[in-house]
Amino acid sequence: MPDRLPVRRALLSVSDKSGLEELGRALARHGAELVSTGGTARALRAAGLAVRDIAELTGLPEMMDGRVKTLHPAVHGGLLMVRGDPAHEAAARAAGIGPIDLVVVNLYPFEATVAAGAPSAEVIENIDIGGPALIRSAAKNHDCVAVLTDPADYAGLEAELAAGGITAEIRRRLAAKAFALTAAYDTAIASWFARARGGDAADDPFPERLLLAPRRVARLRYGENPHQEAALYAEPGERESLATARPVQGKPLSYNNLADAEAALALIAEFADAPAAIAIVKHANPCGVAVAETLAAAHARALATDPVSAFGGIVAASRPLDAAAAEAITAVFTEVVIAPGADAGARAVFARRPNLRLLLLSLPDPARPGLVLRSISGGFLVQSRDALLSAEERVVSARPPTPSEWADLRFAWKVARHVKSNAIVYARNGATAGIGAGQMSRVDSARIAAWKATDAARAAGWPEPPTVGSAVASDAFFPFADGLEAAAAAGATAVIQPGGSVRDAEVIAAADRLGLAMVFTGTRHFAH
Repeated sequence: MPDRLPVRRALLSVSDKSGLEELGRALARHGAELVSTGGTARALRAAGLAVRDIAELTGLPEMMDGRVKTLHPAVHGGLLMVRGDPAHEAAARAAGIGPIDLVVVNLYPFEATVAAGAPSAEVIENIDIGGPALIRSAAKNHDCVAVLTDPADYAGLEAELAAGGITAEIRRRLAAKAFALTAAYDTAIASWFARARGGDAADDPFPERLLLAPRRVARLRYGENPHQEAALYAEPGERESLATARPVQGKPLSYNNLADAEAALALIAEFADAPAAIAIVKHANPCGVAVAETLAAAHARALATDPVSAFGGIVAASRPLDAAAAEAITAVFTEVVIAPGADAGARAVFARRPNLRLLLLSLPDPARPGLVLRSISGGFLVQSRDALLSAEERVVSARPPTPSEWADLRFAWKVARHVKSNAIVYARNGATAGIGAGQMSRVDSARIAAWKATDAARAAGWPEPPTVGSAVASDAFFPFADGLEAAAAAGATAVIQPGGSVRDAEVIAAADRLGLAMVFTGTRHFAH
């Protein structure tokens, strides 16, 4: 075959008709015969273009509510025949099959139908059969046929036609894109069957084949470091999400911004029922979290936990932002702000910081199901989301918690689920008092959290660290009494932890000796 492929006959059959009229006119100007189906043919004729019905090629009408129209040797033979192959050309002549040089196809809107909550019968009707078959035939034979599946690619076609035809390089690129489309389409269908099976919940969340077809929505400047390349991909569907959110204002989001924003969004979602809550996150760990009657007050309390680390962090709010909250947030250098909304006063305040990214999106359900993937050498680790919010709350100490201690224990436990292991969180009066994250030993996390709280108190001129009179949460059991003793030395009066250590009795005895109230949850929340 020559490098350039002239288009003498084009088959067009599209669900998305954007750009169709302009494409049809371009093909007609360069002498291509247009063959089409159903609604596509009607749209082309309405534009004044001459169109040959597919039935003229096949000798059969469209049938079975349009399920069968292009599935015929006259069509697929015209796509799959190898030009210049004597046997193929002889077979085509004998059957009266003419070559088709270009296929323009996009598919029934299966994913949009699922996202709209359509019943199973409607979803199944939107499983395209003829379209993927056309695409695969044309893409397989890309040496002899070109395939267009994306209206975004229509614009460059006329220049190719004017130059004598579509180059082999472009045909290969379009074929690769076409196979990616059909793979993603089949993945969406298979995932729907695995997830819903006609409406019933799937029994196994881990199928034999893990089918993923995320769509690239952005190239990022770089990854965690400038020498790493990065991009953002979104899961199929029309759901509002961090992956598809666009800043109301500010610079483009970076890889690290998005990773931290995900951590902040997951954390603040735990406090959707609070009057107002703020979480400040840095490097995927909270610097401070607090609840209050207003967002501005919650921000002040969260910031007090670790005002040094909060510089350049991510702020997430549980309620729509007002001007007072925006003033409080912008008083400290902040990279990204996430909230369910922002009023005109808040937006005016943020506009004074044009580089600050403002993301407005609904808070996710912290109990929603889903899978978490992590790549390893040669494969992936896959687990269900840590969506278990309830805890058994069994008092194991001689002294039960007081009502105020119970409130702080539950607050600290929510935050600890979002701190990297080994995690220790001190809380008092609905605000974090100290956070120890990501240490190799639990006792070090307890000591670091207390040390940072002492430094914050000294800088603020407080008479004592906020850990005095606090409740402390540990994401996993205390393997020895030393971690508990470090928390008591920092001033904690109550402890919540999963329990389950072989030394539980020793740890309980230490709690009683120190006068601590201690609660076991029976649930661990490691976050690596």
